[in-house]
Amino acid sequence: MESLIENILFNYSYTVLYGLTFGYFAFLYFGIGFLFLSVCKILERKHLLNKIKDKEVSKEQITFEIKHSIKSIVVFGFSIIPIVYLIRVDLIELLPNTWLNILIGVILLTLWNEVHFYIVHRIMHQKFMMKHVHFIHHKSRISTVYSVYSFHWLEALLLSTIPLTIVPFIPFSIVAISIYPLVSILLNFAGHCNYRFGNGKGTSWKLFGTYHNEHHSRGRRNYGFSLNFLDKLFSKHNK
Repeated sequence: MESLIENILFNYSYTVLYGLTFGYFAFLYFGIGFLFLSVCKILERKHLLNKIKDKEVSKEQITFEIKHSIKSIVVFGFSIIPIVYLIRVDLIELLPNTWLNILIGVILLTLWNEVHFYIVHRIMHQKFMMKHVHFIHHKSRISTVYSVYSFHWLEALLLSTIPLTIVPFIPFSIVAISIYPLVSILLNFAGHCNYRFGNGKGTSWKLFGTYHNEHHSRGRRNYGFSLNFLDKLFSKHNK
């Protein structure tokens, strides 16, 4: 796997790299999304999951989400270009692909994603951005797995810079960088699937991204990605 990824990084054209990245995000969205939703429905039948908003989502909403998600995937495809360029000119240092480096890398990217997403999300909730950009994502008042990439192109562009804003400063394993979108979208599905564990009483049920599910229905608070430590830290500003 390591040699294959390195061969692609150093020998493939940027056009091919774009196509591979576009295909990767499309597979995550449609393929993994379908599997995630199927598992949620199975767990719901076994009474292990319950819907947060027990209301049918219209076909029009799903169509809207998929249309805008495809546009976002087009934007996400470009995210590989500056990273590969910086690797090729030795401005990004890559660590060996050991299990430890991969694990630490994924954890660091997960934590950075929380910070990056929180900042972008708060910007999106400023009056101008909410009216002209972020309103597309909030068309999904009841979120679904198909909401995860339903963005205005500008929001998609800002969110696509998560790795670019950290890998030039901290060395990562290329495998960690490559598999992180899978980790990210799984957390994203959890934050949009409209399901929660248990009966929803107490605080423990709010794990696994359900904070963001609530954000879609209320439109305020819960600005974090899958955790809420930044929401708690800046709680007086989150109203």
